Amino acid sequence: MLILALDTCDSKGSVAALRGTEVLALIAHDSVEEYSSWLLRSVSELLGSVGLRLADVGVYAAAAGPGSFTGVRVALTAAKAWAEVYGRRIAVVSRLEALASQITTSEPYVAAFADARRGQVYGALYRQGAGKLERVGDEMVIAPEKFVAWVVEQAGTSPVRWISAEPTVLTETQAWAVRRSLGEAADLASPVMAPMIGRIGYSLANEGRLVDALALDANYVRRSDAETTWQDRQTS
Repeated sequence: MLILALDTCDSKGSVAALRGTEVLALIAHDSVEEYSSWLLRSVSELLGSVGLRLADVGVYAAAAGPGSFTGVRVALTAAKAWAEVYGRRIAVVSRLEALASQITTSEPYVAAFADARRGQVYGALYRQGAGKLERVGDEMVIAPEKFVAWVVEQAGTSPVRWISAEPTVLTETQAWAVRRSLGEAADLASPVMAPMIGRIGYSLANEGRLVDALALDANYVRRSDAETTWQDRQTS
């Protein structure tokens, strides 16, 4: 199965071609060029480098967020158009899950987060088990300190592994000092996530969890019910 993976959620985007889980080619966005012009040219270059065409792609794996409104839309619009033209289906992948999937240790919980600007992070908590990640609650956009508190409440006394491509947005807060004293660590993830997005897309395809172009939608994370409930409980 040939998979074309797309990630334009933030400035560190990338595209990759995979055969199953094997990366055939990869191009990272390493300039200030806007995705509206970079993506199509890069995909053409990517596929051409391995002698393939868009018609050869079996599944499009697109990062649907969270991320910038404009960035997220570029990849999804392209995937939607190609899926319609070539009659393919799409794997919708969370960028936070792509972060969490880079963990190689065995803690019961993985907390993935990314810089959401304006003093907030995008965050999600996952439970590890049987070689899979199961998300706990919703993805959210939240102040770093509140994300730490929410994760701790959900995990209880179980160890948590933290991961981000920008860990200092959380590890430089006062809330992190307690987690550090307990021996918890925040791993530095690769910001080039198209390969992992493609691998997650491959798993979704094998599980029959793909969508068609009409069902494709962006994941613009907002303040979640989980966070609202938690914060209301803290102030009551």
